Amino acid sequence: MLKKLLLVVLVGLVSCNKKEVFEQEVTTIIDPLEKCVNGMAGLYPCKDYDLLAHIPLDTFFNSTSGNDSWGWTDPVTSKEYALMGTNKMVAFLDITEPKTPLFIGYLNTQTVASSWRDIKVYNNYAFIVSEAENHGMQVFDLTRLRNIDNPPKEMSNDAFYSEFGSAHNIVINEESGYAYAVGTTTYAGGPHFIDISDPLNPTAAGGFSAGGYSHDAQVVTYHGPDTDYIGKEILIGSNENEIVIADVSDKRRPATIATIAYPNIGYTHQGWFTEDQKYFLLGDELDELRFGGSTRTIVFDFTDLDNPILHTEYLSPTNAIDHNGYIKDNTFYLANYSAGVRMIDVSNIGAKNLTEVGFFDTFPTNNLAAFNGVWNVYPYFESGNIIISDINGGFFIIRKSGT
Repeated sequence: MLKKLLLVVLVGLVSCNKKEVFEQEVTTIIDPLEKCVNGMAGLYPCKDYDLLAHIPLDTFFNSTSGNDSWGWTDPVTSKEYALMGTNKMVAFLDITEPKTPLFIGYLNTQTVASSWRDIKVYNNYAFIVSEAENHGMQVFDLTRLRNIDNPPKEMSNDAFYSEFGSAHNIVINEESGYAYAVGTTTYAGGPHFIDISDPLNPTAAGGFSAGGYSHDAQVVTYHGPDTDYIGKEILIGSNENEIVIADVSDKRRPATIATIAYPNIGYTHQGWFTEDQKYFLLGDELDELRFGGSTRTIVFDFTDLDNPILHTEYLSPTNAIDHNGYIKDNTFYLANYSAGVRMIDVSNIGAKNLTEVGFFDTFPTNNLAAFNGVWNVYPYFESGNIIISDINGGFFIIRKSGT
C-alpha cells in the first residue's frame, strides 16, 4: 500500500528577512503482512482493511487477557507508540514501523492483576486506572520511551494518585487538563475530578454523585449547536441505565443538565460525540445478550442539551456485543468483541442513514454475543494506522486498504 508523508522544509531567507515553506510529497511503499483479499486477510475476515502486524497476547510476559489500549505520538520525534493494557500491565510498543512493532517497555499493575485496566494520555503522560484493589491512578512520562536500553524494560511510575482505590475507567478532557475517574468507590461511583494540569502533581478537585454510578463518560469543552453551553465543560455519562448530561465547568458545583433513557436497556456502557457534537452514539453492552438481535448502536440528537432526543438505532450485520466506539471524521470505529472492529459511515447520520463500510475481525472463531475478541480500537494516529487490543489475541495493527 502507499503511505503518503508530507515533508515540510523550513528555509530561512536572510536577504528577505523571512521564511518560506516548501512542501514535498514523499511516497513510500508499505506492504501489509496480510492484504484483505476476497474477504480474508490471512486467518482474519475483513472488508477493505489490511493487517500490518500482530503480537500475540502471551508476548506480554504470559498475560492471560487483553483490555484497553490508547496511542501517543511523540511531538518531538513524530514516532508513534501504542499502549496496550493486559491483566498484568500496560505494554509500550513503538509502532513507527508498523510492520515491525517493538515491545519496548511495560508498567506493571500497581497492586494485583485485573481483567479491567484503562489508559488515557494527556500532555505526554499516560494515566492508568484499574479495578484491581487499591490500584489508584498511575502516571507515566511517555517521553521516557525515547531512549530504552535492553527492551522490553520494566518501568516505574512517575507519579501516583491515591485518592481512590479501584476505578473502572478514566476520562480526560485534554483542553481543560482535567481527568475524570469513573466507577470508583467515591462520589457514589460517579466522576471523581482530578486536576492533571501538572501531570506529576495530580490534585483532587471534587466529584459528581448526582447521576449515580458512571461506567464510562466523554468530557468535552463544548462547541456544538446548543449556544447555551458554548465554552462549557460538558460530561456525557454512560450510567448503567441512562445517559446523564452534566455541566462540570465549575468543579465545586457540577450540575445535571438532562438525562435520557431508551428502549430495551441492558447496560448503558459507552458513547461518543460526532465531531460537530450534534449526535451522540451509544453502545449498550448487554442488550444483545438480554434481548437478542443484531448489534445495536443507539443514536441521540443532542442539538438541545436540555432536551436530548432519541434519533435512531443502527443495527449491525452481526449479533456480537458492542464495546467501545470512537469517531474520527465521518467514520465510527466500533470495537465489537467477537465481530472485530466495524467501520461505520456516519456522514448521513442526520437522515438516519448509517452504513458499514469496512471491518477487520480479530476473533475469527465466531460472531456470537459473548465476551471474546476486540476490547478497544484506537483510530487517531495521523499515519492512518489503527491499533486494536483483543482480549484473546493480543495486539493488532490494521490499515485501510490502498491508503
